[in-house]
Amino acid sequence: MPELPEVETVVRQLARVLPGLGIADVEVLHADLLREPAQSFRKGLQDVRIRTVERRGKNILLFLSSDSVLVVNLGMTGQLLFFPHNRTAEAPSTPAGDSAGVSYPTHPAISFSLHPDGTLLYADTRRFGSLRRLGWREWEVESARLGPEPLAPEMTPSVLFDGLSGSRSPVRSWLLDQRKVAGIGNIYAVEALFRAGIHPRRPANSLDGVDAHRLLEAIQAVLREAIRARGTTLRDYRTAEGGTGGFGPSLLAYGRENEPCPRCNAPIRRIVFGNRSAFLCPNCQPSE
Repeated sequence: MPELPEVETVVRQLARVLPGLGIADVEVLHADLLREPAQSFRKGLQDVRIRTVERRGKNILLFLSSDSVLVVNLGMTGQLLFFPHNRTAEAPSTPAGDSAGVSYPTHPAISFSLHPDGTLLYADTRRFGSLRRLGWREWEVESARLGPEPLAPEMTPSVLFDGLSGSRSPVRSWLLDQRKVAGIGNIYAVEALFRAGIHPRRPANSLDGVDAHRLLEAIQAVLREAIRARGTTLRDYRTAEGGTGGFGPSLLAYGRENEPCPRCNAPIRRIVFGNRSAFLCPNCQPSE
């Protein structure tokens, strides 16, 4: 958490405001989030222009005029917030698109002063996220290590089936491996498996072609629905405008232990494997 829908929401919002702006200065409050010395990070980003904002898996990518890429991974509790000059990081007010308002983050970590307008602020309560400055070619090499995007045209049922067929790992664990599929995390893996009627612990190679087709349809449907709702806020996730995700009430299985299955009314069960909880209906998702 955040997963593909949350990161995609942040990227879409930032893509409306950041391209064309320059980075005038960088303030590093917590250097442990960086993968290089704070001084070189700051110097390498000063006076460069943001060209585009994109997403790859769970990564936010700011492509820069210096032929480099700022790769932001939100980890568990990261937030990447944009404050126009009339809502600066020093004196924030209600962000656009969030009528309820939002308080200034309590754990600011990296601040980017933008020219001619605004501040981009990275905040992170637990500081499991990261900000890395890579050359374009370095990023291309790293991107190639990630699996296909689940919403991309090249992700077909046969591609998914071929990948599943080569692994004996539990299918939930397989979906969480970013080298297999990029961007899916525990929330949406659990939801997709529930929709597809597949037990999270089933070995990946036990799924047949019909299972793979059904699973891909479920993955793509739940991701698209969550993107439309601006993601899922369970606790820390915020959009770039400071708003919360609206998909939480639509979760059918995740976090609903002992609540009735929306299909058969049997109690939803929680199981733990791979150090993570999974939620399932024992009737609708048989183990074999």
